[in-house]
Amino acid sequence: MLRHYYVSDDLDELEVVEKELEAEGFTEPQIHVLSLDDCHVEQHRLHEVESLLKQDVIRGSEIGAGVGVVVAMLALVIPYMMDWTSSAAGWLPFIFLSVLSFGFCTWEGGFIGFQKTNVHFARFQEALIKGKHILFVDVDPVQEHNFGMIMKNHPNMEPAGCGAGSPHWVVSCQDTYNSVMRRTP
Repeated sequence: MLRHYYVSDDLDELEVVEKELEAEGFTEPQIHVLSLDDCHVEQHRLHEVESLLKQDVIRGSEIGAGVGVVVAMLALVIPYMMDWTSSAAGWLPFIFLSVLSFGFCTWEGGFIGFQKTNVHFARFQEALIKGKHILFVDVDPVQEHNFGMIMKNHPNMEPAGCGAGSPHWVVSCQDTYNSVMRRTP
């Protein structure tokens, strides 16, 4: 999927665009509005970006996990090479240290990421500070024509580029989850 970004300062127009996209078969997981004014975005019933995804928690956790794998391996290799594992305690304390090191590095990476803006949204910080809102839509190749036709009807929506979108399987899983949750009493 290809992610299209648009900048707007009019939440009413964003609401109209979302309704038109949904009428053409776009689903909730494909449409998001990024804004610093969460209260007004919610009042307009727009599909806002979850607060957790506004930060770089996931990427930070992934980097932390990578560092954690290296530290965990060192916590196992060094005792083996120093022949510390032949003591009465054996491997158990080093395996425990390895697991703790991996968990701590992953947690710390997520914590550091929580303090940073998501790398995919960092380029929009200036526009967001000025009170603008970012619409981004993950478009399947078969939806590209319909998406283009809808956006031509909204000249006030300023294109802000394209990027890699959510994988199709992720959007499908989110659609399935949403439909199951709607049916559950």
